[in-house]
Amino acid sequence: MLIKTNRIETIDLLRGVVMVLMALDHTRDYFHIGNSISDPTDLETTTPFLFFTRFITHYCAPVFIFLAGTSAFLYGSRKTKPQLFKFLFTRGLWLIFLEIVLNNLIWQFDPEYNLIVLQVIWAIGLCMVGLSFLIFLPKKILLVIGAILIAAHNTFDSFTFEGSNIRSILWYIFHQRQGIPLGEDHFIIFAYPIAPWLGVMVLGYCFGVLYSKDFNAVTRKKWLLQFGLFAIAAFFIIRGINIYGDMVPWTKQKNFVFTVLSFFNVTKYPPSLLYVLITLGPAMLFLYAFEGIKTKITDFFIVFGRVPLFYYFLHVLLIHVLAILGILILGGSWSDLTASIGGLSPSSIAAYGYSLFVVYIVWIIIIAILYPICKKYMRYKAKNKAKWWLSYL
Repeated sequence: MLIKTNRIETIDLLRGVVMVLMALDHTRDYFHIGNSISDPTDLETTTPFLFFTRFITHYCAPVFIFLAGTSAFLYGSRKTKPQLFKFLFTRGLWLIFLEIVLNNLIWQFDPEYNLIVLQVIWAIGLCMVGLSFLIFLPKKILLVIGAILIAAHNTFDSFTFEGSNIRSILWYIFHQRQGIPLGEDHFIIFAYPIAPWLGVMVLGYCFGVLYSKDFNAVTRKKWLLQFGLFAIAAFFIIRGINIYGDMVPWTKQKNFVFTVLSFFNVTKYPPSLLYVLITLGPAMLFLYAFEGIKTKITDFFIVFGRVPLFYYFLHVLLIHVLAILGILILGGSWSDLTASIGGLSPSSIAAYGYSLFVVYIVWIIIIAILYPICKKYMRYKAKNKAKWWLSYL
């Protein structure tokens, strides 16, 4: 049984579902055979089931970042704007620090940090820093800014930079997924260009209005349904026109199934307009459908949704450790999984891995291991609300 809190359970439920799906994607990263040299969305080499396994996890990052904005609004509803600014700014810097120092360590197991990949925690942190300044603007202006960042950024898809000068690095941070060398032995990858992600967080912040204490629940469900249906309809219309909204247009493939896969094969790095529509649209419908529903299953997912940062680092660490055990069972070297997953030497583990069926089994085992740990930490947080530092974990 969950401890009673003032948190909005439907939001925690949605966050928990995508956190569990995130573990599937990361389990595939470490356990699926040939993952280091192949892309599950490459229509030349993928299978429908493998493509679906990757596609379903597309919902993780946008929902996670969108709800981070919503949580910021709800937190700010009990604080002054200066207090919210301080929280967002300092928490954002803290997340950037955790990404660079902790997240890269548990992903790579490389204390020398030869490879630094700036991923979703970095993006959330940097977006929070940006949001900390934007909260002083009227919400109508914030809506416009968020919509423009999401809808218009694909206009700049053809603009690419090279090199390691300041102008190029700034472009990599904001729009172009790219890596640059840091000396002879180190490399940094800007994996999550933040311009559209900032738009997603800003819209999530504005979305928080629907969950204000005085907002009518019936009206909220009406808006959730309309938002969800509009986003999904917009996806099909814009994708069908096939001119704008994603840097890779869909094409006719060898058969109908793969043509459908091409249609849904949208770009995540950076997230295209179509990517955002087809992920946040269904998320709105999820919030609409599950509001007020409470079962043992929803309670299960809510546990993960209430301790997202704790869960994130713990699940990556556990998956990486289990992957090392897996490669040892196959007669490989544990050192092959200390930096290879990040891309330093993928050829050394090209033959390592298991079938997709095994990946799903391992994923279920990982969630089963993490659940009691996360539940215990959730209860600890709920009973120790006065400890300010828990809001950063």
